[in-house]
Amino acid sequence: MRAYTKITPSILAALQAIVGQKYVWTEADKLIPFEKDEGVEPAYFRRPEAVVVPASADEIAAIMKLANAAHFAVIPRGAGTGLEFGAVANEYGGIIVSTERLNRIIEINEDKLYMTVEPGVITADIQRAAKARGLLYGGDPCSGDSCFIGGNAATNAGGNRAVKYGTTRDQIYSLEVVTPTGDIAHFGGRLKKVTAGYPLQSIIIGSEGTLGIITKLTLKLVPLPKYGADILAVFPTLETALSLVTALPKAEIAVTCLECMDNAVIRVVAAYLDEALPYADEGHYMIIHLDGKCEDEVDEACVALDEICQAQGALEVFVADAEKVWKARKAFTEASAAECPIAAMEDFVVPPDELKTLLDRLIQIGSTTGVLFRGVSHAGDGNLHLDVLRRGFSADEEAAKIDAFEDQACAVVYALGGRISGEHGIGQKRKRLFAKYTDPTAYALMKAVKKAFDPNMVLNPGKLFE
Repeated sequence: MRAYTKITPSILAALQAIVGQKYVWTEADKLIPFEKDEGVEPAYFRRPEAVVVPASADEIAAIMKLANAAHFAVIPRGAGTGLEFGAVANEYGGIIVSTERLNRIIEINEDKLYMTVEPGVITADIQRAAKARGLLYGGDPCSGDSCFIGGNAATNAGGNRAVKYGTTRDQIYSLEVVTPTGDIAHFGGRLKKVTAGYPLQSIIIGSEGTLGIITKLTLKLVPLPKYGADILAVFPTLETALSLVTALPKAEIAVTCLECMDNAVIRVVAAYLDEALPYADEGHYMIIHLDGKCEDEVDEACVALDEICQAQGALEVFVADAEKVWKARKAFTEASAAECPIAAMEDFVVPPDELKTLLDRLIQIGSTTGVLFRGVSHAGDGNLHLDVLRRGFSADEEAAKIDAFEDQACAVVYALGGRISGEHGIGQKRKRLFAKYTDPTAYALMKAVKKAFDPNMVLNPGKLFE
Protein backbone atom coordinates (compact mmCIF):
# COMPACT_ATOMS: atom_id res chain seq x y z
CA MET A 1 0.00 0.00 0.00
CA ARG A 2 1.23 3.49 -0.82
CA ALA A 3 2.77 5.24 2.20
CA TYR A 4 0.79 8.05 3.78
CA THR A 5 2.11 11.56 3.26
CA LYS A 6 3.14 13.65 6.23
CA ILE A 7 1.34 16.99 6.50
CA THR A 8 3.71 19.46 4.89
CA PRO A 9 3.60 23.29 4.84
CA SER A 10 2.20 23.15 1.32
CA ILE A 11 -0.64 20.83 2.43
CA LEU A 12 -1.37 23.14 5.36
CA ALA A 13 -1.50 26.10 2.98
CA ALA A 14 -3.95 24.21 0.75
CA LEU A 15 -6.14 23.38 3.76
CA GLN A 16 -6.07 27.01 4.86
CA ALA A 17 -7.18 28.04 1.39
CA ILE A 18 -10.22 25.75 1.79
CA VAL A 19 -11.39 26.62 5.32
CA GLY A 20 -9.45 29.76 6.24
CA GLN A 21 -6.24 30.09 8.24
CA LYS A 22 -8.20 30.47 11.50
CA TYR A 23 -9.60 26.96 11.18
CA VAL A 24 -6.41 24.97 10.58
CA TRP A 25 -4.76 24.21 13.92
CA THR A 26 -1.25 22.95 14.47
CA GLU A 27 -0.43 24.44 17.86
CA ALA A 28 0.15 21.83 20.57
CA ASP A 29 -2.38 23.32 23.00
CA LYS A 30 -5.10 23.00 20.35
CA LEU A 31 -4.10 19.50 19.28
CA ILE A 32 -3.87 17.95 22.75
CA PRO A 33 -7.68 17.69 23.29
CA PHE A 34 -7.89 15.68 20.05
CA GLU A 35 -5.28 13.04 20.95
CA LYS A 36 -7.84 10.85 22.75
CA ASP A 37 -11.54 10.26 23.26
CA GLU A 38 -13.35 9.06 26.40
CA GLY A 39 -11.58 5.69 26.30
CA VAL A 40 -9.24 4.84 29.14
CA GLU A 41 -6.25 3.14 27.47
CA PRO A 42 -3.27 5.53 27.04
CA ALA A 43 -1.73 3.16 24.50
CA TYR A 44 -4.18 4.55 21.93
CA PHE A 45 -3.55 8.25 22.64
CA ARG A 46 -2.00 9.96 19.60
CA ARG A 47 -1.82 13.60 18.61
CA PRO A 48 -2.91 14.42 15.04
CA GLU A 49 -0.65 16.39 12.73
CA ALA A 50 -3.34 19.05 12.38
CA VAL A 51 -6.99 19.72 13.14
CA VAL A 52 -9.17 21.25 10.43
CA VAL A 53 -12.59 22.74 11.26
CA PRO A 54 -14.70 23.16 8.11
CA ALA A 55 -18.09 24.88 7.96
CA SER A 56 -19.80 23.12 5.05
CA ALA A 57 -20.09 19.96 3.02
CA ASP A 58 -18.34 21.73 0.13
CA GLU A 59 -15.31 22.44 2.31
CA ILE A 60 -15.18 18.83 3.52
CA ALA A 61 -15.45 17.60 -0.07
CA ALA A 62 -12.52 19.80 -1.05
CA ILE A 63 -10.49 18.44 1.89
CA MET A 64 -11.18 14.87 0.80
CA LYS A 65 -10.17 15.60 -2.80
CA LEU A 66 -6.92 17.08 -1.50
CA ALA A 67 -6.35 14.04 0.72
CA ASN A 68 -6.77 11.68 -2.24
CA ALA A 69 -4.41 13.73 -4.39
CA ALA A 70 -1.70 14.02 -1.73
CA HIS A 71 -2.54 10.71 0.02
CA PHE A 72 -2.80 11.74 3.66
CA ALA A 73 -5.16 10.33 6.27
CA VAL A 74 -8.36 12.12 7.32
CA ILE A 75 -10.02 11.23 10.62
CA PRO A 76 -13.58 12.59 11.05
CA ARG A 77 -14.54 13.57 14.59
CA GLY A 78 -17.60 14.83 16.42
CA ALA A 79 -17.60 15.66 20.13
CA GLY A 80 -14.94 13.08 21.02
CA THR A 81 -17.24 11.13 23.37
CA GLY A 82 -16.47 7.76 21.78
CA LEU A 83 -14.83 4.94 23.75
CA GLU A 84 -13.01 2.89 21.10
CA PHE A 85 -10.58 5.48 19.67
CA GLY A 86 -12.38 5.55 16.35
CA ALA A 87 -11.96 9.33 16.02
CA VAL A 88 -8.31 9.46 17.12
CA ALA A 89 -5.20 9.45 14.92
CA ASN A 90 -3.09 6.30 14.70
CA GLU A 91 0.21 5.19 13.14
CA TYR A 92 -0.89 6.58 9.76
CA GLY A 93 -0.88 10.16 11.08
CA GLY A 94 -2.92 12.74 9.19
CA ILE A 95 -5.49 15.36 10.11
CA ILE A 96 -8.63 15.35 12.18
CA VAL A 97 -11.64 16.98 10.54
CA SER A 98 -13.88 18.27 13.32
CA THR A 99 -17.58 18.82 12.58
CA GLU A 100 -18.07 21.24 15.48
CA ARG A 101 -18.87 24.21 13.22
CA LEU A 102 -21.62 22.30 11.38
CA ASN A 103 -23.98 22.84 14.30
CA ARG A 104 -27.27 24.15 12.94
CA ILE A 105 -30.78 22.85 13.37
CA ILE A 106 -31.89 23.62 9.84
CA GLU A 107 -35.60 22.78 9.98
CA ILE A 108 -38.24 21.36 12.29
CA ASN A 109 -41.39 20.35 10.47
CA GLU A 110 -44.14 19.77 13.03
CA ASP A 111 -46.74 18.66 10.50
CA LYS A 112 -44.57 16.15 8.67
CA LEU A 113 -42.71 15.04 11.81
CA TYR A 114 -39.10 15.47 10.84
CA MET A 115 -36.08 17.57 11.73
CA THR A 116 -33.09 18.38 9.53
CA VAL A 117 -29.81 19.05 11.31
CA GLU A 118 -26.07 19.28 10.79
CA PRO A 119 -23.80 16.69 12.44
CA GLY A 120 -22.34 18.99 15.11
CA VAL A 121 -25.62 19.55 16.96
CA ILE A 122 -25.60 18.17 20.50
CA THR A 123 -28.12 15.37 20.86
CA ALA A 124 -29.75 16.87 23.97
CA ASP A 125 -30.33 20.11 22.03
CA ILE A 126 -32.20 18.11 19.39
CA GLN A 127 -34.32 16.51 22.10
CA ARG A 128 -35.07 19.89 23.69
CA ALA A 129 -35.94 21.48 20.34
CA ALA A 130 -38.34 18.62 19.56
CA LYS A 131 -39.92 18.73 23.02
CA ALA A 132 -40.56 22.46 22.70
CA ARG A 133 -42.80 21.62 19.72
CA GLY A 134 -44.60 18.79 21.51
CA LEU A 135 -42.51 16.19 19.69
CA LEU A 136 -39.96 13.54 20.61
CA TYR A 137 -36.65 12.54 19.08
CA GLY A 138 -36.34 8.89 20.14
CA GLY A 139 -32.54 8.60 20.29
CA ASP A 140 -31.30 8.77 23.87
CA PRO A 141 -27.61 7.85 24.39
CA CYS A 142 -26.37 8.26 27.96
CA SER A 143 -23.86 10.87 26.74
CA GLY A 144 -26.67 12.92 25.17
CA ASP A 145 -25.72 16.12 27.01
CA SER A 146 -22.36 16.23 25.23
CA CYS A 147 -22.32 13.94 22.17
CA PHE A 148 -23.02 15.12 18.60
CA ILE A 149 -25.79 13.66 16.46
CA GLY A 150 -23.28 12.95 13.69
CA GLY A 151 -21.27 10.79 16.06
CA ASN A 152 -24.46 9.02 17.14
CA ALA A 153 -25.08 8.13 13.50
CA ALA A 154 -21.46 7.13 12.87
CA THR A 155 -21.60 4.59 15.72
CA ASN A 156 -25.32 3.78 15.53
CA ALA A 157 -25.66 4.82 19.18
CA GLY A 158 -28.35 3.14 21.24
CA GLY A 159 -29.14 4.28 24.76
CA ASN A 160 -31.90 3.97 27.29
CA ARG A 161 -34.91 4.21 24.96
CA ALA A 162 -33.66 1.77 22.32
CA VAL A 163 -35.93 -0.98 23.62
CA LYS A 164 -38.95 0.96 22.32
CA TYR A 165 -37.64 3.37 19.69
CA GLY A 166 -34.60 1.50 18.39
CA THR A 167 -31.06 2.73 17.79
CA THR A 168 -29.94 5.84 15.91
CA ARG A 169 -30.33 4.01 12.58
CA ASP A 170 -34.06 3.76 13.33
CA GLN A 171 -34.32 7.53 13.87
CA ILE A 172 -32.87 8.63 10.52
CA TYR A 173 -34.72 9.18 7.26
CA SER A 174 -31.84 10.37 5.12
CA LEU A 175 -28.24 11.54 5.07
CA GLU A 176 -26.03 13.92 3.16
CA VAL A 177 -22.52 12.44 3.10
CA VAL A 178 -19.14 13.45 1.73
CA THR A 179 -17.65 10.27 0.31
CA PRO A 180 -14.00 9.30 0.81
CA THR A 181 -13.25 10.44 -2.75
CA GLY A 182 -14.73 13.90 -2.16
CA ASP A 183 -18.18 13.64 -3.73
CA ILE A 184 -21.34 14.85 -1.98
CA ALA A 185 -23.97 12.12 -1.95
CA HIS A 186 -27.50 11.76 -0.61
CA PHE A 187 -28.80 8.50 0.81
CA GLY A 188 -32.25 7.47 2.02
CA GLY A 189 -35.46 9.49 2.09
CA ARG A 190 -38.70 10.08 4.01
CA LEU A 191 -40.18 6.83 2.77
CA LYS A 192 -42.07 4.05 4.51
CA LYS A 193 -40.58 1.45 2.19
CA VAL A 194 -38.16 1.27 -0.72
CA THR A 195 -36.49 -1.47 -2.77
CA ALA A 196 -34.56 0.78 -5.18
CA GLY A 197 -31.09 -0.68 -4.80
CA TYR A 198 -28.91 -1.19 -1.75
CA PRO A 199 -29.83 0.69 1.46
CA LEU A 200 -26.57 2.63 1.52
CA GLN A 201 -27.71 4.96 4.31
CA SER A 202 -27.94 1.92 6.58
CA ILE A 203 -24.34 0.99 5.74
CA ILE A 204 -23.05 4.51 6.37
CA ILE A 205 -24.79 4.58 9.76
CA GLY A 206 -22.59 2.60 12.13
CA SER A 207 -19.55 2.63 9.83
CA GLU A 208 -17.56 4.77 12.31
CA GLY A 209 -16.44 7.39 9.82
CA THR A 210 -14.76 4.88 7.51
CA LEU A 211 -17.18 5.14 4.56
CA GLY A 212 -18.04 8.83 4.55
CA ILE A 213 -18.37 12.03 6.58
CA ILE A 214 -21.97 12.84 7.47
CA THR A 215 -22.81 16.49 6.82
CA LYS A 216 -26.61 16.56 7.16
CA LEU A 217 -29.27 14.32 8.70
CA THR A 218 -33.05 14.23 8.42
CA LEU A 219 -34.41 12.75 11.65
CA LYS A 220 -37.72 11.11 12.48
CA LEU A 221 -39.91 12.73 15.13
CA VAL A 222 -42.95 11.33 16.90
CA PRO A 223 -45.59 13.01 19.04
CA LEU A 224 -44.34 13.50 22.58
CA PRO A 225 -46.05 11.00 24.91
CA LYS A 226 -48.35 12.98 27.18
CA TYR A 227 -48.06 10.67 30.16
CA GLY A 228 -45.27 8.61 31.61
CA ALA A 229 -44.09 6.89 34.75
CA ASP A 230 -40.68 5.87 36.09
CA ILE A 231 -40.80 2.69 38.12
CA LEU A 232 -38.11 1.22 40.34
CA ALA A 233 -38.47 -2.51 40.93
CA VAL A 234 -36.10 -3.94 43.54
CA PHE A 235 -35.27 -7.65 43.50
CA PRO A 236 -33.40 -9.92 45.93
CA THR A 237 -31.18 -11.43 43.23
CA LEU A 238 -29.88 -10.47 39.82
CA GLU A 239 -31.58 -13.54 38.36
CA THR A 240 -35.03 -12.45 39.55
CA ALA A 241 -34.41 -8.92 38.29
CA LEU A 242 -33.43 -10.11 34.82
CA SER A 243 -36.47 -12.37 34.66
CA LEU A 244 -38.40 -9.24 33.59
CA VAL A 245 -36.57 -9.34 30.26
CA THR A 246 -38.80 -12.20 29.12
CA ALA A 247 -41.73 -11.81 31.53
CA LEU A 248 -42.74 -8.35 30.30
CA PRO A 249 -42.92 -9.15 26.56
CA LYS A 250 -44.87 -12.32 27.34
CA ALA A 251 -47.39 -10.17 29.23
CA GLU A 252 -47.51 -7.71 26.28
CA ILE A 253 -46.24 -4.84 28.40
CA ALA A 254 -44.30 -2.48 26.16
CA VAL A 255 -41.74 -0.47 28.11
CA THR A 256 -39.70 2.47 26.88
CA CYS A 257 -36.68 1.76 29.11
CA LEU A 258 -35.58 -1.35 30.97
CA GLU A 259 -32.27 -0.83 32.75
CA CYS A 260 -30.53 -3.14 35.22
CA MET A 261 -28.15 -2.23 38.07
CA ASP A 262 -26.84 -4.97 40.31
CA ASN A 263 -26.12 -4.50 44.01
CA ALA A 264 -22.38 -3.93 43.63
CA VAL A 265 -23.06 -1.06 41.23
CA ILE A 266 -25.77 0.40 43.46
CA ARG A 267 -23.39 0.50 46.42
CA VAL A 268 -20.62 2.20 44.46
CA VAL A 269 -23.00 4.77 42.94
CA ALA A 270 -24.57 5.54 46.34
CA ALA A 271 -21.12 6.18 47.80
CA TYR A 272 -20.08 8.33 44.84
CA LEU A 273 -23.22 10.46 44.91
CA ASP A 274 -23.26 10.48 48.73
CA GLU A 275 -26.95 9.70 48.58
CA ALA A 276 -29.08 7.05 50.27
CA LEU A 277 -30.44 4.75 47.57
CA PRO A 278 -33.28 2.38 48.45
CA TYR A 279 -32.27 -1.19 49.33
CA ALA A 280 -28.62 -0.36 48.70
CA ASP A 281 -27.62 -3.06 51.19
CA GLU A 282 -29.31 -5.96 49.37
CA GLY A 283 -31.30 -4.97 46.29
CA HIS A 284 -30.85 -5.29 42.55
CA TYR A 285 -32.62 -2.67 40.43
CA MET A 286 -34.71 -2.75 37.31
CA ILE A 287 -35.42 0.83 36.25
CA ILE A 288 -38.47 0.96 34.02
CA HIS A 289 -40.06 3.78 32.10
CA LEU A 290 -43.55 3.53 30.64
CA ASP A 291 -45.30 6.11 28.52
CA GLY A 292 -48.60 6.45 26.74
CA LYS A 293 -51.21 8.67 25.13
CA CYS A 294 -53.51 8.87 28.15
CA GLU A 295 -53.26 8.64 31.92
CA ASP A 296 -55.48 5.55 32.13
CA GLU A 297 -53.25 3.68 29.69
CA VAL A 298 -50.14 4.36 31.78
CA ASP A 299 -51.94 3.57 35.06
CA GLU A 300 -53.13 0.22 33.71
CA ALA A 301 -49.63 -0.62 32.51
CA CYS A 302 -48.20 0.27 35.93
CA VAL A 303 -50.69 -2.01 37.69
CA ALA A 304 -49.88 -4.89 35.32
CA LEU A 305 -46.16 -4.22 35.73
CA ASP A 306 -46.45 -4.31 39.51
CA GLU A 307 -48.25 -7.65 39.38
CA ILE A 308 -45.56 -9.18 37.18
CA CYS A 309 -42.71 -7.84 39.32
CA GLN A 310 -44.34 -9.22 42.48
CA ALA A 311 -44.85 -12.58 40.77
CA GLN A 312 -41.14 -12.62 39.87
CA GLY A 313 -40.18 -12.05 43.51
CA ALA A 314 -39.69 -8.27 43.79
CA LEU A 315 -38.92 -6.89 47.23
CA GLU A 316 -40.72 -3.66 46.38
CA VAL A 317 -42.07 -1.83 43.35
CA PHE A 318 -42.69 1.89 43.52
CA VAL A 319 -42.95 5.05 41.46
CA ALA A 320 -39.46 6.49 41.48
CA ASP A 321 -38.10 10.00 41.71
CA ALA A 322 -37.18 10.15 38.01
CA GLU A 323 -34.39 12.67 38.40
CA LYS A 324 -32.77 10.73 41.24
CA VAL A 325 -33.01 7.26 39.74
CA TRP A 326 -31.73 8.26 36.30
CA LYS A 327 -28.95 10.30 37.88
CA ALA A 328 -27.89 7.12 39.68
CA ARG A 329 -28.03 5.05 36.50
CA LYS A 330 -26.02 7.52 34.44
CA ALA A 331 -23.37 7.95 37.16
CA PHE A 332 -22.16 4.35 36.77
CA THR A 333 -18.86 4.90 34.97
CA GLU A 334 -17.90 8.03 36.93
CA ALA A 335 -18.68 6.26 40.20
CA SER A 336 -16.74 3.18 39.15
CA ALA A 337 -13.69 5.21 38.13
CA ALA A 338 -13.77 7.26 41.35
CA GLU A 339 -13.66 4.11 43.47
CA CYS A 340 -11.11 2.19 41.35
CA PRO A 341 -9.25 3.02 38.11
CA ILE A 342 -10.79 1.39 35.03
CA ALA A 343 -8.58 -0.75 32.82
CA ALA A 344 -11.06 -1.38 29.99
CA MET A 345 -14.70 -0.85 29.03
CA GLU A 346 -16.69 -3.60 27.39
CA ASP A 347 -19.89 -3.27 25.34
CA PHE A 348 -21.20 -6.77 24.73
CA VAL A 349 -24.62 -7.46 23.24
CA VAL A 350 -26.51 -10.77 23.27
CA PRO A 351 -30.15 -11.77 22.81
CA PRO A 352 -31.84 -10.25 25.89
CA ASP A 353 -32.90 -13.66 27.19
CA GLU A 354 -29.21 -14.68 27.30
CA LEU A 355 -28.08 -11.82 29.57
CA LYS A 356 -28.15 -13.88 32.77
CA THR A 357 -26.20 -16.69 31.13
CA LEU A 358 -23.63 -14.21 29.87
CA LEU A 359 -23.18 -12.67 33.31
CA ASP A 360 -22.77 -16.07 34.93
CA ARG A 361 -20.12 -17.05 32.40
CA LEU A 362 -18.32 -13.72 32.73
CA ILE A 363 -18.12 -14.17 36.50
CA GLN A 364 -16.50 -17.56 35.91
CA ILE A 365 -14.05 -16.07 33.40
CA GLY A 366 -13.22 -13.23 35.78
CA SER A 367 -12.49 -15.74 38.51
CA THR A 368 -10.14 -17.85 36.37
CA THR A 369 -8.34 -14.85 34.84
CA GLY A 370 -8.16 -12.81 38.04
CA VAL A 371 -10.13 -9.92 36.52
CA LEU A 372 -12.75 -7.94 38.46
CA PHE A 373 -15.50 -5.97 36.77
CA ARG A 374 -18.76 -4.14 37.34
CA GLY A 375 -21.64 -3.98 34.92
CA VAL A 376 -24.92 -2.34 34.06
CA SER A 377 -27.16 -3.26 31.19
CA HIS A 378 -29.70 -1.93 28.77
CA ALA A 379 -31.52 -5.11 29.72
CA GLY A 380 -34.38 -4.66 27.29
CA ASP A 381 -32.07 -4.95 24.28
CA GLY A 382 -29.41 -7.25 25.73
CA ASN A 383 -26.58 -4.69 25.84
CA LEU A 384 -24.14 -5.14 28.74
CA HIS A 385 -21.61 -2.46 29.70
CA LEU A 386 -18.69 -3.59 31.85
CA ASP A 387 -16.00 -1.57 33.58
CA VAL A 388 -12.98 -3.83 34.02
CA LEU A 389 -11.12 -2.70 37.14
CA ARG A 390 -7.41 -2.17 37.76
CA ARG A 391 -7.50 -4.28 40.86
CA GLY A 392 -5.92 -7.60 41.80
CA PHE A 393 -3.02 -7.52 39.35
CA SER A 394 0.15 -5.52 38.80
CA ALA A 395 0.74 -3.00 36.02
CA ASP A 396 3.05 -5.51 34.33
CA GLU A 397 0.29 -8.13 34.35
CA GLU A 398 -2.48 -5.82 33.14
CA ALA A 399 -2.26 -6.23 29.36
CA ALA A 400 -2.08 -10.04 29.51
CA LYS A 401 -4.90 -10.26 32.06
CA ILE A 402 -7.23 -7.99 30.09
CA ASP A 403 -6.45 -9.74 26.81
CA ALA A 404 -7.20 -13.13 28.35
CA PHE A 405 -10.47 -11.90 29.83
CA GLU A 406 -11.61 -10.25 26.59
CA ASP A 407 -10.70 -13.24 24.45
CA GLN A 408 -12.63 -15.69 26.61
CA ALA A 409 -15.53 -13.27 27.06
CA CYS A 410 -15.88 -12.76 23.30
CA ALA A 411 -15.94 -16.49 22.74
CA VAL A 412 -18.90 -16.76 25.12
CA VAL A 413 -20.66 -13.73 23.63
CA TYR A 414 -20.49 -15.12 20.10
CA ALA A 415 -21.48 -18.61 21.26
CA LEU A 416 -24.63 -17.04 22.73
CA GLY A 417 -25.45 -15.39 19.40
CA GLY A 418 -24.07 -12.01 20.44
CA ARG A 419 -21.52 -9.52 19.16
CA ILE A 420 -18.51 -7.69 20.51
CA SER A 421 -20.25 -4.29 20.53
CA GLY A 422 -23.84 -3.15 20.90
CA GLU A 423 -23.31 0.58 20.42
CA HIS A 424 -19.74 1.75 21.14
CA GLY A 425 -18.24 0.35 17.94
CA ILE A 426 -14.92 -1.23 16.99
CA GLY A 427 -12.62 1.74 16.36
CA GLN A 428 -8.94 0.95 16.83
CA LYS A 429 -9.29 -0.84 20.11
CA ARG A 430 -11.37 -3.88 19.15
CA LYS A 431 -10.28 -4.63 15.61
CA ARG A 432 -8.18 -7.69 16.61
CA LEU A 433 -11.12 -9.33 18.37
CA PHE A 434 -13.48 -8.18 15.62
CA ALA A 435 -11.33 -9.95 13.03
CA LYS A 436 -11.04 -13.09 15.15
CA TYR A 437 -14.73 -13.58 15.91
CA THR A 438 -16.49 -12.22 12.82
CA ASP A 439 -17.61 -14.72 10.18
CA PRO A 440 -14.68 -14.79 7.68
CA THR A 441 -16.89 -14.31 4.63
CA ALA A 442 -18.74 -11.41 6.23
CA TYR A 443 -15.42 -9.89 7.29
CA ALA A 444 -14.00 -10.13 3.77
CA LEU A 445 -17.14 -8.54 2.31
CA MET A 446 -16.92 -5.65 4.80
CA LYS A 447 -13.33 -5.00 3.76
CA ALA A 448 -14.42 -5.07 0.11
CA VAL A 449 -17.11 -2.48 0.87
CA LYS A 450 -14.48 -0.25 2.48
CA LYS A 451 -12.25 -0.57 -0.58
CA ALA A 452 -15.14 0.22 -2.92
CA PHE A 453 -16.01 3.40 -1.04
CA ASP A 454 -12.41 4.43 -0.33
CA PRO A 455 -10.04 3.09 -3.03
CA ASN A 456 -7.08 5.14 -1.74
CA MET A 457 -7.76 4.25 1.91
CA VAL A 458 -7.50 7.86 3.10
CA LEU A 459 -10.62 8.10 5.28
CA ASN A 460 -10.07 6.91 8.84
CA PRO A 461 -7.58 4.19 7.86
CA GLY A 462 -6.82 1.48 10.40
CA LYS A 463 -10.23 1.61 12.08
CA LEU A 464 -12.39 -1.55 12.17
CA PHE A 465 -9.75 -3.35 10.07
CA GLU A 466 -5.95 -3.51 9.96
